Amino acid sequence: MSLGLLALGGCAHLPGHKARIAFSDPLLADLHKRTFRFFWEITDHHTGLTPDRWPTRTFSSVAAIGFAFNAYIIGAEQGYVSRAKAAERTRNTLSFLYTLPQGEAASGVAGHKGYFYHFLNFEDGTRYKTCELSSVDTALLLMGALCAAQYFDRDDAVEASVRRLATALYERVDWTFMMRPSGRQTMGWHPETGFIKAEWQGYYEGMMIYLLAMGSPTHPIDRSAYGVWCSTYDETFGLNNGFVHLGFHALFGHQYNHIWIDYRGIADAYMRAKGFDYFENSRRATLSQRNYAIANPMGFKDYGPDIWGFTACDGPADVKLTLDGVERQFRSYSARGPGGDHPFDDGTIAPTAALGSIMFTPEESLAAAKAMKARYGADIYDKYGFHDSFNPTFVTDYPSREGHQTKRAGWVSNDYIGIDQGPILSAIENQRSGLFWRLMKGCAPLQRGLKLAGFEAL
Repeated sequence: MSLGLLALGGCAHLPGHKARIAFSDPLLADLHKRTFRFFWEITDHHTGLTPDRWPTRTFSSVAAIGFAFNAYIIGAEQGYVSRAKAAERTRNTLSFLYTLPQGEAASGVAGHKGYFYHFLNFEDGTRYKTCELSSVDTALLLMGALCAAQYFDRDDAVEASVRRLATALYERVDWTFMMRPSGRQTMGWHPETGFIKAEWQGYYEGMMIYLLAMGSPTHPIDRSAYGVWCSTYDETFGLNNGFVHLGFHALFGHQYNHIWIDYRGIADAYMRAKGFDYFENSRRATLSQRNYAIANPMGFKDYGPDIWGFTACDGPADVKLTLDGVERQFRSYSARGPGGDHPFDDGTIAPTAALGSIMFTPEESLAAAKAMKARYGADIYDKYGFHDSFNPTFVTDYPSREGHQTKRAGWVSNDYIGIDQGPILSAIENQRSGLFWRLMKGCAPLQRGLKLAGFEAL
């Protein structure tokens, strides 16, 4: 059994913080450090507000802050920064978030019922425009915070504050608020119009919401909600580019939970009936994308066994164009990928799709990273690693607000995006050392949520 479900109390200590594990490839070592620097250098040290994207300055993403907590752990563990500096940054972030105002008001607050709005203003940390109170972005924030509480386990004032504040943030969330008459969690709420219609159903990253909500010691939801969630799976289960798995077209839905939860060798009732675990499911989903790129049914440029990866990412523009005699529909920011309920492909490749899956497919993902860097070089690989996305097919004078034309890669996103950088960094670390998986095996509420969801050894 790999989970350690019975270890519901205490911390998951890293034995003596032994000698650092070497990287399997120099490119991974370089990418690891560059992607860490994205979070360390562009996040405000005192507020901890991580930009949604850079260098375009828009707003802070609470989900990106969750991934930033992982980055600070990596920084301390790898020696990119001192443990004291990493702990201080983490403490400052948690303190700032916890003291931000909450309430029903449409402005001047950061959240309500313990949840946070999807995006926050840099100036004061309050709600950005009319964005939604987000269940999943709050969950991503809290997963990172709870992981930090596991790592910073020393008996000093700063690290003790990290543990206290992370626990307080989590225990403040009233998970029952987002429950709907259907028995499912809603994706969000607006003070102006109430709960949004979209609910968490069908397989994707929403699983972490249910696990955190069931495990809450203060405002838990009933365990029956997890069965309702799984009852929506069957429509997404089937054959996809040579692999039978739970379908979701964009790879982020197969990656986010695995950043913090080690699903290897354990399964809930649904997956036990299928005979494999969620880790294997994500491995198959990743390989199915690679198979799709090899087949390249729409004839996009450069797709192949080492140039692949489709997820939510920036794209060239919302426009239909005829390029090289073929009419194609392109999008700006959008979820992309084959299969699932909403398949879409416009030739845009996202490095985070392949690299965020390196913990599932180490050989194929590393080959993709090396091939992309070798073929496109500095067109797509720069100060903070891989730019968010590129599209070799989109070679045109049509203007793009989101990116620019390059000689080798065609269209390239102008930006790095926090929720795409985060999976790259965290997945490399899990593949290298299993760091976040080990830490979260000591997170009592998450382990309680897994037990209530029925996870057992497969």
